Amino acid sequence: MNLRVPTIRHEQSDELAALCKAGGDPLRLNVLRALANDSFGVLELAQIFGIGQSGMSHHLKVLAQAELVATRREGNAIFYRRALPDAGLLGGRLHAALLDEVDCLQLPVEAQARMATVQRQRAAASKDFFSRMEEKFRAQQDLIAGLAQYRESLLSLLDSLSFGEQATALEIGPGDGEFLPELARRFSQVSALDNSADMLDLARQVCQRLALGNVQLHLADALGDCAIAADCVVLNMVLHHFSDPAQAFKQLAARITPGGSLLVTELCSHDQSWAREACGDLWLGFEQEDLARWATAAGLVPGEGLYVGLRNGFQIQVRHFQRPAGNPLHR
Repeated sequence: MNLRVPTIRHEQSDELAALCKAGGDPLRLNVLRALANDSFGVLELAQIFGIGQSGMSHHLKVLAQAELVATRREGNAIFYRRALPDAGLLGGRLHAALLDEVDCLQLPVEAQARMATVQRQRAAASKDFFSRMEEKFRAQQDLIAGLAQYRESLLSLLDSLSFGEQATALEIGPGDGEFLPELARRFSQVSALDNSADMLDLARQVCQRLALGNVQLHLADALGDCAIAADCVVLNMVLHHFSDPAQAFKQLAARITPGGSLLVTELCSHDQSWAREACGDLWLGFEQEDLARWATAAGLVPGEGLYVGLRNGFQIQVRHFQRPAGNPLHR
């Protein structure tokens, strides 16, 4: 007589097992380390670690199945970045602990050298790209790093912060208002400050077209005496227009309610000096360490960060800084 053994279902265990499997390979751990401050395509990662494209694709698939990496498509290219852990989900604490340990690793010397080569190749591609596209960029400067190129990364970081239902948001320099609908869906009340009446009119058209009743627009200087504050202050591609970013951090910190957050999306440091004249940029991007140093001096605590590589050679950093709930701000 044949006895049927009952099937045991392991759905939750399977998820944890996938996470453990993904972290159980030295190459995959080094890939996560390489993605700490940058995002790379599969060919770039294959070059950095000296393996074939198919082999690297397999390792990235394992990491993606465990939700340790996320992807972003730019044209025909797919870039990989580290996914942010969510402590509220199964495996979230294990995910966070794994990344903490990975960040203590030192990449092999050969991999570091190949990564530097990839960065030089990106820089060369950037110079070539803009030598061919400069005239077009004078007419459409946001193509350097438009919202579409960092939207998913910014929303991933924003959603990981888990604001309450009554939380408020403030966007500094909303431009044409393209990001305001995302904020309006996530916050009970949204304010936007801009010192350009023309740009504010564009943002107002978006609000009217989409009936964003919880968004208020204000013609004001973000670093002036306006008393508006919020639980989440958002600064997308604006900091490089401030003459004194360190002082801007201190003044913006005062707009964050205690326990609230500042989200800054900016270009990493670059050498495309033409952007000063063509785009009105006062700063050619920023070093990651400088943003952290200025934030700390302003009384903010540096948090998570995501890094998005672009085919044109630029790199975007999406950074989170938090105002402590009880400590006074530095002055």
